[in-house]
Amino acid sequence: MLELFSNFLILILAASLDRLIGDPVNWLHPVQVMGWSISRFINLVLIKDPVISTRLPRFSPLIMKILGVILGVSMILGSGIIGWAIAIAASKVHPLLAIAVSSILLAACFAGRSLRDAAESVLAVLQTGNIENARKELSRYVGRDTEDLTEVEILRAILETVTENAIDAVTSPLFYALIGSALFDYGGVALAIAYKAASTLDSMVGYRESPYTDLGWFSAKTDDVLTWLPCRLTVVTLALLSGKPFYVWQICQRDANQDPSPNSGWSECVYAAVLQVQLGGENRYRGIVKYKPLLGDDIEAIAAPKISEALALTRICFLLWLSLAGCIAIALKAAIAVFS
Repeated sequence: MLELFSNFLILILAASLDRLIGDPVNWLHPVQVMGWSISRFINLVLIKDPVISTRLPRFSPLIMKILGVILGVSMILGSGIIGWAIAIAASKVHPLLAIAVSSILLAACFAGRSLRDAAESVLAVLQTGNIENARKELSRYVGRDTEDLTEVEILRAILETVTENAIDAVTSPLFYALIGSALFDYGGVALAIAYKAASTLDSMVGYRESPYTDLGWFSAKTDDVLTWLPCRLTVVTLALLSGKPFYVWQICQRDANQDPSPNSGWSECVYAAVLQVQLGGENRYRGIVKYKPLLGDDIEAIAAPKISEALALTRICFLLWLSLAGCIAIALKAAIAVFS
């Protein structure tokens, strides 16, 4: 078994890599490999209707659900096992190589830097006063229609993206990295990559609309289950950091469950409560108007400083969890030394 210090060192190095360089554009990213694999599977089980120019399921609903289970299980377990095997193979060459490889793989699971860069890139364009370019820049990161968004709506879209993805892209991967690191050699890499696969599956096939209704049900449910606990822990952490935990929890209890997602409503709502802004409302997706429940109270306006504050809260939460894990690792190592 690796020493707890070595596991924690991998976590520290991975967090540092994400903070300093994020995801280099020209580097092959594990999510790209996952996305390619999922796309190949989708092409096998969906057919394109030449009349209505859309995709349709190739098989019956029951078969599509079974295929969805096969896709989900194989991608999640396969990704975790491959990540773990790469780390183990590197350890056979040299322990330091294993630490380096594991740190790089784990850093790819954290998207704190990428999330910050995306938000700041839209804000930078928006501050020039060119709203058309700001809409185009925003369209790179969100699924909603951006062509007619006002400045206020652009700011809301940025903040909603930052707050929703804080759980999926930052705290949940860290949660599973911490759990895995405590369980077995290079477990942090294995569990974080497995979670990343679940999140990628959800973003690609986890839709209620056709043609993914049956194919994506397992992936959507799995991601909901895996994200539930780290999401609630993030909510509790941010509520405590706000200095007004009972107020924040009250707002979340009031509003978060209105969202059909068991996690994204809580994720966005806790930030809305802490920042004293209101999220949700009307959005358009491919011309179709959809209404998201209103989260939080409209006490203060959404502005660039609020987005920066949300990013800072995510970073502080990440560092706090990492610090607590370090303290536990040191305490356990000291206890082992005393009783051995």
